[in-house]
Amino acid sequence: MADTHRRAGVPEKPVLDGLEEKWSRRWDESGVFAFDRSKTRDEIFSIDTPPPTISGSLHVGHVFSYTHTDTIARYQRMRGKEVFYPMGWDDNGLPTERRVQNHFGVRCDLALPHDPDFTPPEKPGRHQTPVSRRNFIELCERLTGEDEKVFEELWRRLGLSVDWSHGYRTIDADARAASQHAFLEGLERGDAYLAQAPTLWDVTFRTAVAQAELEDRERTAAYHKLRFRAADGHAVLIETTRPELLPACVALVAHPDDERHQDLFGTTVRSPLLDVEVPVLSHPLAMPGKGTGLAMVCTFGDTTDVTWWRELRLDTRPVIGWDGRFLADPPAGVESPAAVAAYARLAGATAHTARERIVGMLRESGDLLGEPRPVTHAVKFFEKGDKPLEIVTTRQWYVRNGGRDAALRDRLLARGAELAWHPPHMRVRYENWVGGLNGDWLISRQRFFGVPIPVWYPLDASGQPDHNRPLVPDRSALPVDPSTDTPPGYEAAQRGVPHGFAGDPDVMDTWATSSLTPQIAGKWRSDPDLFARVFPMDLRPQSHEIIRTWLFAAVLRAHTGHDTLPWRHAAISGWILDPDRKKMSKTKGNVVTPGHLLKQYGSDAVRYWAASGRPGTDTAFDTGQMKIGRRLATKLLNVGRFVLSLGEAGAGDGAAVTEPLDRALLAVLASTVDEATAAFESFDYARALERTEQLFWHFCDDYVELVKARAYGDHGDAAAADSARAALRTALDVLLRLFAPVLPFVTEEVRSWWKEGSVHRAPWPDGAELRRHAGDAAVLTTASEAIAAMRRAKSQARLSMRTEVAGATVTAPRATLDHFAAAEGDVRAAGRIGAVELREGEGSLRVEVTW
Repeated sequence: MADTHRRAGVPEKPVLDGLEEKWSRRWDESGVFAFDRSKTRDEIFSIDTPPPTISGSLHVGHVFSYTHTDTIARYQRMRGKEVFYPMGWDDNGLPTERRVQNHFGVRCDLALPHDPDFTPPEKPGRHQTPVSRRNFIELCERLTGEDEKVFEELWRRLGLSVDWSHGYRTIDADARAASQHAFLEGLERGDAYLAQAPTLWDVTFRTAVAQAELEDRERTAAYHKLRFRAADGHAVLIETTRPELLPACVALVAHPDDERHQDLFGTTVRSPLLDVEVPVLSHPLAMPGKGTGLAMVCTFGDTTDVTWWRELRLDTRPVIGWDGRFLADPPAGVESPAAVAAYARLAGATAHTARERIVGMLRESGDLLGEPRPVTHAVKFFEKGDKPLEIVTTRQWYVRNGGRDAALRDRLLARGAELAWHPPHMRVRYENWVGGLNGDWLISRQRFFGVPIPVWYPLDASGQPDHNRPLVPDRSALPVDPSTDTPPGYEAAQRGVPHGFAGDPDVMDTWATSSLTPQIAGKWRSDPDLFARVFPMDLRPQSHEIIRTWLFAAVLRAHTGHDTLPWRHAAISGWILDPDRKKMSKTKGNVVTPGHLLKQYGSDAVRYWAASGRPGTDTAFDTGQMKIGRRLATKLLNVGRFVLSLGEAGAGDGAAVTEPLDRALLAVLASTVDEATAAFESFDYARALERTEQLFWHFCDDYVELVKARAYGDHGDAAAADSARAALRTALDVLLRLFAPVLPFVTEEVRSWWKEGSVHRAPWPDGAELRRHAGDAAVLTTASEAIAAMRRAKSQARLSMRTEVAGATVTAPRATLDHFAAAEGDVRAAGRIGAVELREGEGSLRVEVTW
């Protein structure tokens, strides 16, 4: 198409409003971001996109980090890669269950049968309606489906260059099959195992909690000094913040070097109130400087109790049940009528109430010495919970993760060193986590909306399950649900009867599925050809706080299941901070939802703010940056309109650029392209944007103003005018492509006035090609300094920039004067200067004006 026809497409008054709807629709219709699966692995750049949790709404933190990923995807596409960029939805797990409970006013009751006609209440009341597990899951699927549509609409408005035909859900059939297949492979290898052991337990949600889900929170407590009695009758004092666990006491421990307690080691003492005999033992974890130096070991008060219990081979005296209340029956050893009566006052009470009651009894007996001593200390919580965790003994499924296997831990550390980290210092977080593991990964959860553990257990003659002989499904049958499906060799009627079977009632931890997102997105089990083309993936983008969960677990699963890393690069985003410099989070109630921001400032402006945040760096939420981004997008429209209105496009590669100042611009362009390319290759989108923006304003404020008159033909030199126009168009073309990963809408709009095809499928600029026709960049630098000096002089004289100047004297070293001379005509035209005198001198360039 002729260039004159191109000019007809340039709007008279271009605006930003409406560009998102216009271009999102056209990209979808034309398949600009569709993945071409015919490409080979070397031609593909695959991204393991974080699946956002479907639990209400997205916030600006999501916009922040997902924009970072999208800039990389767009850059790689322009570099000639076929980009595999799917979007997943993390819809199973506790956040979804809580949302469904609150939204519909229901709770899951495993004892209820499925009601195919169930309709949730229109207005949830104070008391939640009990529903069957199947009904509850149906409501989960219904609500997550609605949320996913809203999320997708927002992502499209933001401009994520996702191929929506490759989406997945962490609860869909493919995800369930992949998760169950990986579990069964782990079971065969011995990596997955069932064990009854002390388990961190959330009493509100009644589910086990893994080490990676813990959160320390400061809480007030009090040390209570209790009196035990030695065999000779003398008092043995301990201090504890959990006196209610006295019935669970199985030993007292002190440090082996603590001189105060040497005579007690190897003896027994009797507990107050309950008169239970417990041993006094030594262990290096005991702290001589804490309290009396003697610690009460209970089953179980904290994770140190678990260590002591395991290493000292102590008895087990559980007192707290799954609901967080004291068990009805006293533990072993509580036998005397007085002890049983004392325990009866605790039965059924919460830990808090039991503490109050036992402190009262200890006061009455005289075994509480003095008043409790207040203290503030860290207490372990489930990251999504509201009450302190308890430790109860349960049967759970575990996956070996190096916590108890030094050889595996070393191999996982080596994988971390093999992975390319962006920024590099984030690798330390991974190494600290792996080095600090103290147990295997607990993957079973006592929840409902998740991937079922794919095993059954045979029942003996009394109907009790044999957990040592799990029954597994045929791999071709996956996914399965043991609560409704039947194991091989059994009939449905044998469920729950002697010599029949029982399904495992638990589901997998959400991370047990999310740790397989490269496999799930790549269709590991259902599409081996696609999987071979995209796995291992090239990039895992994520935030830093889930290095210990998502990133580590994915490395573990790929290492043990595929003997490889799951990806080559990990790009880590920081947090979004509120004005008080606190992390934005739903739990803190300080999040900002992005919908109104995208409408008020435009998606390009919001993306500009997001892409200005450096990799791995926490960034403040700042609408001021969005305003700057909108100004930048508006300037792109206007300068694009100006350049294209001049007509006479150059060759596009700089061949028509002949004048020294124009060739100097090509040199500056080439350097910026090289810097932006190097930054993107290091996944530093912020640096690439920074350098591009610096060049853009230099181009607009200096170069455009310098050559404007010549480009209009005012100098009377047709060849010189053509050179200016060619340089302007070359620069516009390069700048649009450099900005395209960050500002996709405005760059597509401006380029559409001029060229066929999407800017997002255009080749990334080539610095070497620009340099072929470039001149000396110092010519532009010198001309910019000169025109800046003229502007200062006019400002100081309080004159308009359009004021004509009789003459000017330019003083500078000879080399600088030569550079000035090469652009003198453009400087004189831009500054409206009459005669110019050049004087050789030392120092920087100086301009003296004659009015």
